[in-house]
Amino acid sequence: MKKVALVTGGGRGIGFGICEKLAADGFNLVLSGRSDASKVADSVQALEKMGTEVLYCSGDVSSADDRAAMLAEIKERFGRLDVLVNNAGVAPKVRADILEADEDSFEWIMKINLQGPYFLTQACANWMVEQKKADDSFAGCIINVGSISATVVSPNRGDYCISKAGLGMMSSLFAARLGEFAIPVYEIRPGIIKTDMTAGVTSKYDDLIDHTDLLVEKRWGVPEDIGKLAAAMARGDLPYATGQAIYVDGGLTLPRL
Repeated sequence: MKKVALVTGGGRGIGFGICEKLAADGFNLVLSGRSDASKVADSVQALEKMGTEVLYCSGDVSSADDRAAMLAEIKERFGRLDVLVNNAGVAPKVRADILEADEDSFEWIMKINLQGPYFLTQACANWMVEQKKADDSFAGCIINVGSISATVVSPNRGDYCISKAGLGMMSSLFAARLGEFAIPVYEIRPGIIKTDMTAGVTSKYDDLIDHTDLLVEKRWGVPEDIGKLAAAMARGDLPYATGQAIYVDGGLTLPRL
């Protein structure tokens, strides 16, 4: 029986890059997102052409009701869940200096980037524990897609940075709690990745990449870079490494003189 992976925000960008690699490894997939199914139909079709079965769940990860509905759909369709990839996230609607930022933006970002993944992980982890207790050969895995912004400060988007720093601690907490059940928890921290989220700053980073030493590997990251690592984690290729945060940033955060 094929393993099943849930990838939040899996219809585009980094999430889709992860889905492609998981599909290539033989996983059945559940994609979730706030968009109507018609908006991700091309992504779903592309994955199905790879021979994988795909379920799309439309819902908001920050909503308790939507999370519960999503897990109910997965149980009805597949009856199992082996991998959770917390990838869905948002950037600030407006970049604001931390001396001027408002509470509405902070609360909106925290609910989607941190509170939603926290409680989705809680629910999925409990289901994985049930599966492990029923079958000791069950090999679950949780992967959190964070950001270099967990440690690299941007004072004009403090709410985003704090949400990603919180996700880092969340990864550590669940890794510690799920260790007794042999369910590893990993975190991926992408750097500058070419997606629609970075479309507005393309020219800025094109210039920095071409004309400065910002990166050791002088190119944009692409969703495939993240997908390859996530697939390795899901396959179990990183044993004895639970709780680790791995940077995929072309050397941006590498200390240099």
